Amino acid sequence: MIELIQFPWSPFCIVQRRILEFSGVRFKVTNIPNGDRSLVWRLTRQRYYGVPIIRDGKTVIFEVSEDSQVIAKYLDGELGLGLFPWSLEGVQSILWRYIESEIEGAGFKLNDIYWKEFDPPADQVFFVRHKERKFGRGCLDQWRAQQKELLAQLRDRLVPFEEMLLARDFLLEDRPRFVDFDLYGMLANFLYSGRYRLPAAHTRLRKWYDRMSRVKRKSSPREKELHS
Repeated sequence: MIELIQFPWSPFCIVQRRILEFSGVRFKVTNIPNGDRSLVWRLTRQRYYGVPIIRDGKTVIFEVSEDSQVIAKYLDGELGLGLFPWSLEGVQSILWRYIESEIEGAGFKLNDIYWKEFDPPADQVFFVRHKERKFGRGCLDQWRAQQKELLAQLRDRLVPFEEMLLARDFLLEDRPRFVDFDLYGMLANFLYSGRYRLPAAHTRLRKWYDRMSRVKRKSSPREKELHS
């Protein structure tokens, strides 16, 4: 059985979790505290400490760079999901870089404003330490002060995706591809605290998000193999 090792609110973990849900295969989720990544360190043989990672039997999969999609491509290849067709290779590469920079950059800050509401008390000191080492002392307070500006940034940066949905149900075609799951993960992180809603003006995007929350593939070769 595939195991996803994650933080539940991480946008990049949500991407992989939603792909697994979409696939229809049985999988296991293991949540680890932000302050104790020893399991990841051990499973990757001291080569990686980030999340998510995937354990599939004896195989452990993790990202190799900021711009890689090793995990998603592994799941796509193993489960035959069709998320990375060659015809969309260049377009998806451009889009996921924008999604994971411009959308994630505003979304995670807005969610992190409410970090005390979703991070367990025993782990909160590690959460603050991690954020301040990466973004500077007092960054969480700064993001709270910039909340209105960040919300406006996110709304404006989502306009191209609203426009992409003018003529179809998903971003690139009439079925979800990887960038649909990638954008879904960034927005699910933004919404994780329960304090926000998607911009009211983006009506198509709101319907798309609901669609992406529920969409599942009808059949799975891996599932058939597991039950044979």
